[in-house]
Amino acid sequence: MSLNRFMISIGILLALLNASAAYAGSAVRDIRLWTAPDHSRLVLDLSGQISYKLFRLHKPERIVIDMMHTTMQASLGKLALPDPVLKSIRHGKPEKGVLRLVLDVKEKVQPRSFLLKPMQGKPYRLVLDLMRPEQTQRDAVAASSRSKKGIIVAVDAGHGGEDPGAIGPHRVMEKDVTLAVAKKLAAAINKMPGMSAVLTRKGDYFVPLKRRVALARKAHADMMISIHADSVRQRDVKGASVYMLSDRGATQDRAARALAAKENAADEVGGVTPLDQVSDPLVSRILGDMFRRDSLNSSQMLAEEMLHRLKKAGPIKYSSPKRARFVVLLAMEIPSVLVELDYISNPSRERQLRSSKHQKALAEALLDGSVGFFEKMGRLKTSARDQSSVRSPYASL
Repeated sequence: MSLNRFMISIGILLALLNASAAYAGSAVRDIRLWTAPDHSRLVLDLSGQISYKLFRLHKPERIVIDMMHTTMQASLGKLALPDPVLKSIRHGKPEKGVLRLVLDVKEKVQPRSFLLKPMQGKPYRLVLDLMRPEQTQRDAVAASSRSKKGIIVAVDAGHGGEDPGAIGPHRVMEKDVTLAVAKKLAAAINKMPGMSAVLTRKGDYFVPLKRRVALARKAHADMMISIHADSVRQRDVKGASVYMLSDRGATQDRAARALAAKENAADEVGGVTPLDQVSDPLVSRILGDMFRRDSLNSSQMLAEEMLHRLKKAGPIKYSSPKRARFVVLLAMEIPSVLVELDYISNPSRERQLRSSKHQKALAEALLDGSVGFFEKMGRLKTSARDQSSVRSPYASL
């Protein structure tokens, strides 16, 4: 055998050994369950890459996952069961080298699964989404739309579920802060005459970025506020900032570009299936330069109003709005802004962000900015800007 053929044979053998090793001796180290309005998500943390099969059985309805060369190290008892989709879960070994998970589910649940590679400190993960019947989802959306009145504000709590967002020095999670402020803001908006709010997420579960945009559109929102908390390595950086969508091309501001890349990576961390990775048909057929300018001018006005109001709630990082290519702001027909409430990486600001009192102050500032914007747009009467009427929604919060 020639030296070249020998080296090629050795290379093929090593490749086969590496491939076998990648699927050998893996373990399920942790398991989590997230319950969303349209599905339940089961996430398995793995010690390495695995090969698996998924199938369903009937009478009773079950979803089965067979994982090759895998052992169970996680406790199933910690899962909050039953949930609206998943009744119970158990595991066993139907044959040597196979770990089987059996999920007892409600009828007509549609499963979809995918593997996630390690990223941002997270290990290999097997994700299983148990989708509820589409009719149930449509009925929920229709009922929600019918209940809304007047001016509709889409309130988007950043991150959620598998995606915690930034984590502060004392382990406060961005996803918890954003949801708390979003709920306070939505409750206050719903108490304002002529206004109502719709939340893109109401609990601790993951919502893909483009799905958030779609939810705002389904609700026929007149405005969208995406709420976040920033994080950097320097512990002394503080202050709120407001962002709007960059018109076209690359973002010139390096800090804004880096922030957009970080926020846009939420889908990779939270886990998005190929079905969720669809292009935005409206953005792809934008109605010309005049539409784009009018839309961005409205968002600029909204961003300036929000920034002006946030100055009353705490420090400001940037004195004027920034622009970047945020996926969650792609609904150009809806005036939209992304608000970074403060730096959760700063220990003193982290304590403030965790405070219910400060969360109310931030929600109040965002409410004031919303009302001020719609007054300037001629959608609300200026008389409604009376301070007592604006601040009264917080009396019971």
